[in-house]
Formats: sequence, C-alpha cells, structure tokens
Amino acid sequence: MAQKMFRKGMKKPGLPPGSMVHIGDKKIEKAKITFMDYDDQKFTEKEVDSVKMCYPLKDTRTVSWINIDGLHDLDLISCLCEHFGIHPLIQEDVVNTEHRPKIEDMEEYLFMILKMIKWDEQKNEIQSEQVSFILGSNYVVTFQEQPGDVFEAIRERIRTHSGRIRKMGNDYLAYSLMDAVVDEYFVVLENLGEKIQNMEEEVLLSPTTSTIQKLHRIKNQLLFLRKSVWPLREVITRLERSESKLIKKQTVPYFRDMYDNTIQIIDMMETMRDMNSGLFDMYLSSLSNKMNEVMKVLTIIATIFIPLTFIAGVYGMNFRNMPELGWKWGYFAVLGIMLIVGLWMVLFFKRKKWL
Repeated sequence: MAQKMFRKGMKKPGLPPGSMVHIGDKKIEKAKITFMDYDDQKFTEKEVDSVKMCYPLKDTRTVSWINIDGLHDLDLISCLCEHFGIHPLIQEDVVNTEHRPKIEDMEEYLFMILKMIKWDEQKNEIQSEQVSFILGSNYVVTFQEQPGDVFEAIRERIRTHSGRIRKMGNDYLAYSLMDAVVDEYFVVLENLGEKIQNMEEEVLLSPTTSTIQKLHRIKNQLLFLRKSVWPLREVITRLERSESKLIKKQTVPYFRDMYDNTIQIIDMMETMRDMNSGLFDMYLSSLSNKMNEVMKVLTIIATIFIPLTFIAGVYGMNFRNMPELGWKWGYFAVLGIMLIVGLWMVLFFKRKKWL
C-alpha cells in the first residue's frame, strides 16, 4: 500500500503536452467496451468489439453510458475521445492512473477523476483503482483500469427500470455512478473500523512484535483514504455549485447529499486515525508496563538476595578468630538467619503491595 501511495509517474520528461502515455499497471489483457442506452421507454445493453459502434451514441436523444475497462489500449481511448471531441490533455489524464481526484469544466463536457476503492475480503485489505468520468450533453463515458466495479447496482436499476434513473438525464446517471463510489467508502471504513477494534483488544491483552506492523498497515490505509477523499470533497463542491448547462437544477440536491456523505466519511476517517494513533501510544505504554513489571520482579529478587549475599560474604571470609566457624551448629544457625531475613523481606514487600 505504501509503494502504491507514494509511487510517482514514469512519464518521460520532454514529451509535448497531451501525449498519451499509460502510467500504471496493466490489469487486463484486452480492453472491454460496453454501453447502455436508455430512456423512459426503451433500453439497450451491449458489449462491442469495436469502439466505432459507440460513435452513434454521441448524437442520440437517449441517455448513453459507455464504459471502457482497460486503460493500456491507447488507440482505442484516443479514437473514442477524438470522436467525442475530448481535449488531448484530458486524454492524457485518463491514462495516467496516478492522478488525485479532480474535476475539469470544459464547457461542452465535464471531466472527473475519482478513486474507486473496494474491500478485498480474501486479502483483507483495500483495493483501489482510478475511474474517470466524462459527462457530455447526452452521455457519460467511464474509464476503468479493469473489470469489476461498484456499479452493478446502477446497472440493475437501469435494466429493471427501478427508481428514477430511467426518468432522469445523464447528469443524474453521473451522480448515481459517483454516489456508488462514495458509498463504497463507508464499506471500507466499516471493515477498517472492525480491524481497529480487534487491534485494540490485541494491544491491551497480548501485544507482540507483529502488532506494530499491523498498526502501521492500518495507518497507511487510512492515509491512502485521506488522499482519496479530501480532494473528492472539492470535486463534489464544484459540481454542487456548478453553473454548467450539463447539471440540471433538479440534480443539484443529489450532489449536495453526496457532499454531506463525503463530510461524514471524512469525520469517520479522522476519528479512526485518532483511534489508530491512540493504539500506537497504547502499544508503547503496554510494552513499557511489561518492562516495568519485569524490572520490578528482578529488583525485588535482587533486593531480597542483597542481605543474604552480605551474610554469606561475611561467613565466607574464613578468618581464624571468627568464633562461629568452630561452633557445631554455626552452619545451620546462619542458614536459619538467612531464611528468616528472606521471609521477613517477602512479607514486608507484600504488606507494601509491591508483590
């Protein structure tokens, strides 16, 4: 996660602006093109082999959603974008997966970049990919790194004509897709919250050397979320306050609601960061307490043996004029004195509640 978080783009310096260079991992062998075209009465869904089959969707009176899975096919993306009149600088941003969330108002269309985050149940960690949106006059184009997203519920609503999505325009479709991305953040935060609660029990009961590694991993995941969510707030704010002709007045309240969800996500995330930082402090305190307990036991043992060592040292000098050396019961008397002194010190420590 840390490598992904701080990795920089590998674009060669000196290339002219608008040069399309795929920056990121190639996550799919062949790009996949699908589209949905619908209105209140009819609906079409297809997977096509050629991007040219999507060209007629630019000038229809219906709402069209074109989705591209795979950003490494530069020719495909270039052909689609050129037909839809997308600026070369926007095309460059689409294939660069290291961008932070942002929005560009190009008058004829809006361009947005979001980080689509999902929780991997098998690996028990965050999976992230960049998704780009182009909102045009009657269409929405999305670019993803690989198949598998958080939009299946949106597709199902379009197929079954449930809700208001088939009755609304393409701006509501863009809202629905972005809202699905934002809603998935709550799922990720819920799973991270469970991990933090489990870590709290581990830190309190049985902290080990692996505990600090787990805490550090959670810290990196929260930092990655923060880098994805904070710029998203600016994107949604601009959409909410946008004067673009592409955003209708009846859609603005939905973007306002999504903004509220984003603020809630930020609050939850900051709370979890504070909790995780507290676990770091708790972990260090637990180690310090354990060390103090060990030192306390060792100190008590050493303190008990100090007078016993003194007595043994005195009678180990073997001077001739020591009267006890010739006494028949001297050995047993010294052992008895040492036993009495040791027991008295143990009782004294218990009375002081040091044991």
